[in-house]
Amino acid sequence: MDRIDAMRAFVRTVDDGGLAAAARRLGRSPAAVTRAIAFLEEEVGARLIRRTTRSSGPTEAGERFLDSCRRILADFDEATALAAGERAVPRGVLTVTGPLVFGRRHVRPVLDAFLDLHPTVQGRLMLLDRVVNLIDEGVDAAIRIGHLPDSSLITTRIGHIRRVLCASPAFLAAHPPIRHPEDLAALPVIHFGQIHDARGWSFATPAGAITVPVQPRLTVNGAEAAIESAIDGRGVTAVLSYQIADALRDGRLTLLLESFEPPPLPVHLIYPEARLVAAKVRAFVDFAVPRLRALPVYA
Repeated sequence: MDRIDAMRAFVRTVDDGGLAAAARRLGRSPAAVTRAIAFLEEEVGARLIRRTTRSSGPTEAGERFLDSCRRILADFDEATALAAGERAVPRGVLTVTGPLVFGRRHVRPVLDAFLDLHPTVQGRLMLLDRVVNLIDEGVDAAIRIGHLPDSSLITTRIGHIRRVLCASPAFLAAHPPIRHPEDLAALPVIHFGQIHDARGWSFATPAGAITVPVQPRLTVNGAEAAIESAIDGRGVTAVLSYQIADALRDGRLTLLLESFEPPPLPVHLIYPEARLVAAKVRAFVDFAVPRLRALPVYA
């Protein structure tokens, strides 16, 4: 049995959550998909899929093997398309990743519109509030908010996002006025780890940058949880401006200390240089960049 074919069956089974769903997507019988995965398991000498009556998820060995399969399949598809002279025709699976809230609100509609134009492309959107290794996890393109380390990835700037402070009107009515960052030291705060260090929050002043020690009442790893807690009047939180646009519009949250905001964070579309030989990636970059730059969310 062909190893590439078996890898496709394995990846599709994981992505679709079951053998039957993978078989429908691949246009094959469940038995054929089962045989392909069994062949792959024999080849690697480990069970890759946990088979239950309801779903089929990867084992621990399968999780480790999955990223390698995605990378191999992406490289194989690109090499095949290049050799066949098909660079002008977008086709195959396009994998895009981005932050959870930004991705759901802004990247998903762009990807949907792109897929409408290219019926031979299948989309895969990974929404994660963590940095994804594009090469190891077989990702074609990513939206990154924040300063980028030096790397071999190609970067295209699409905007800047403000880092803002906010609290609910009820919270502000029950506490002393907040006129300076140092006023935060005596107040309960909700800490979202991707914006500031939990030991101190950074601000810009006419005299230069300062760091104010804070005592988080609650620490969360997701922006939505921090925002909901702030709306409930639990404290002051620091998030990205686009994440609270709706809450500001309907008055559930109020911006604080706008004149002390730290410099905005850059937003980039990034992708591995090797991926650009694939028509699907080139077409997506050309399609997505002007639309992402036009979003009304930037500083």
